Amino acid sequence: QVQLVESGGGLVQAGGSLRLSCAASDRTFRTYAMGWYRQAPGKERVFVAGMRWVGIRPYYADSVKGRFTMSGDNANNTVYLQMNSLKPEDTAVYYCYADPPGALRSWGLGTQVTVSS
Repeated sequence: QVQLVESGGGLVQAGGSLRLSCAASDRTFRTYAMGWYRQAPGKERVFVAGMRWVGIRPYYADSVKGRFTMSGDNANNTVYLQMNSLKPEDTAVYYCYADPPGALRSWGLGTQVTVSS
């Protein structure tokens, strides 16, 4: 399994920005599908953004289109989620995932994002 470590969460006011990072332990991660989910208190984990391969054009949930941008850095085995114009409803634990070919999905432990109104 790939080890994933998220960072960058925190407390921010509505309208503010945060950038989440997800570092992968495997140098071949550029061949993986990777992305982000989030889970708000009492709710299911839902898709936020993803890439079929790192560097390929990402796709987004409708709720974050135009505000969130996913990118990847192959040199550092890291993907990012730039979150702008944050809203209180973006408050959740954000999880990074990776889909190595032929293996089960790996998840990070998550990073908390709290947006105050």
